[in-house]
Amino acid sequence: MSTLDGVDVEVVGWQVSSVESTGSTNADLAVRARAGASSWSALIAGEQTAGRGRLTRTWSSPPGTSVSLSVLIRPQRPVGEWGLLPLLSGLGVARALASLGAEAVLKWPNDVLLPADGERKVCGILAELVASPSPAVVVGMGVNVSQGRGDFPVETATSLALVGVDVTRAEVVRGVLEQLAYVYSEWDAKGWSAVRAEYESLCVTLGRHVRVELPDGSTVTGVATAVLDDGRIVVGAQTFAAGDVHHLRPL
Repeated sequence: MSTLDGVDVEVVGWQVSSVESTGSTNADLAVRARAGASSWSALIAGEQTAGRGRLTRTWSSPPGTSVSLSVLIRPQRPVGEWGLLPLLSGLGVARALASLGAEAVLKWPNDVLLPADGERKVCGILAELVASPSPAVVVGMGVNVSQGRGDFPVETATSLALVGVDVTRAEVVRGVLEQLAYVYSEWDAKGWSAVRAEYESLCVTLGRHVRVELPDGSTVTGVATAVLDDGRIVVGAQTFAAGDVHHLRPL
């Protein structure tokens, strides 16, 4: 039995395991992937001490206040479409939080924001390709559950508690895994078209004036107008597969 805070977190369709503490659930699950772990594996940590975010950022939180969860999947769709997995994961988390009573929206590609707290970030997601005899993707998620305002090192973060949603970490894990199963299965069977409309309806980046900070240090500003079938975003006349997007105030 896999437990978090003493509560069973088994979810139909997933092979769930849990540890009290680890450096990184993504790193641990990647090791298992290379050793042949099956698709639809999930790893929960009661505490994560060396979590990683996008663009080499670190991720941390006080013990017992957030969910540290990674999942392993081996999609059947062409590898060229796997770049959509971060977006799909964000959609799954947003659906789960809505089912728990927290309206959630998305910032491209996969940051989950809470409109009730000024569109502050409640969840970050990191997807990593794992080279193995059968290629896999490990997706890690950190969901802020019960932190107070003073628990965050930045003012752009929030938690479910700060918008009045009182849930346990086990409830969040179950909700997220259930919704990820739905979103991943729809995409794997039918492609991006099966979930594109829902992603776009929740993506508040679209139609906004944004600044894209690129890995080489350069920046581009413009209006975000579309998300393409491979997950890239269109800003002005350019498309981007990666970058840090900042929502700007209307001109």
